[in-house]
Amino acid sequence: MIRKLNEQDRAALLAFLGKDPALNLFLIADVENFGFDQDFQEVWGEFEPENGQIKAVLLRYEYNYLPYAAGPFNVQGFADIIKQDERMEMLSGSASIAGLFNQYISFRKEKSMHFAELKELDGEKSVPVSAEISAQRATLQHVESICSLMDGIEEFEVSPESSRSNMRRTLETGTGRTYFVERDGRTAAAASTTAENSMSAMIVSVATHPDYRGEGLATLVVTKLCSDLVSEGKSLCLFYDNPDAASIYKRIGFRDIGGWSMMYR
Repeated sequence: MIRKLNEQDRAALLAFLGKDPALNLFLIADVENFGFDQDFQEVWGEFEPENGQIKAVLLRYEYNYLPYAAGPFNVQGFADIIKQDERMEMLSGSASIAGLFNQYISFRKEKSMHFAELKELDGEKSVPVSAEISAQRATLQHVESICSLMDGIEEFEVSPESSRSNMRRTLETGTGRTYFVERDGRTAAAASTTAENSMSAMIVSVATHPDYRGEGLATLVVTKLCSDLVSEGKSLCLFYDNPDAASIYKRIGFRDIGGWSMMYR
């Protein structure tokens, strides 16, 4: 049976999602932050007929859909819900789950990423590169300096205005944090989290100024960021599509746990 979930389902839903907190990062964060009564968000659940326990979940955030299941589920039932939304833009999720929807929904484009998780730091490899350099936790007064670093990184396509407003919002709401290091009076490297929730967080926006690459600064800030969150009992995750660029994460303990697909209608 599939039905729309409500506030009375919160505890059972979060317990179900909490069995895989990294993979369910976005689902957990959206439910914790926005609940079940928002115009821009809806959540459906499929239940086991024998015991009434949740076996699969589908979340709509704006025009994007995210399914999750711990085992076999009613793919067609979820697909029928999605197809009723003419404004639907994207379906994303674990590659093994998202791929099941291809037989029911036509997609024009699919982007695949590697998905990695960190549960505990590799202590031997996570030692900072230099005792003389320390990573600082950013506050609102550091937003301009850190975003100026991001402005100069070609891989980041967010506009300067958006990057600043996004960072301010995550710092103000506590849904993300940033660590950075300074060299010669400017931000030399930084790393952030997003979608932080009670169980997990995602690493994003890892950057090093071109003048300071090869010095281990990115490793330092990512290690400090991860150490912070692991000490709070949270698991961390990240997407990557360049195996070479992922070497920094593998050194401190990230392990691949599967693929992630973003499928555009």
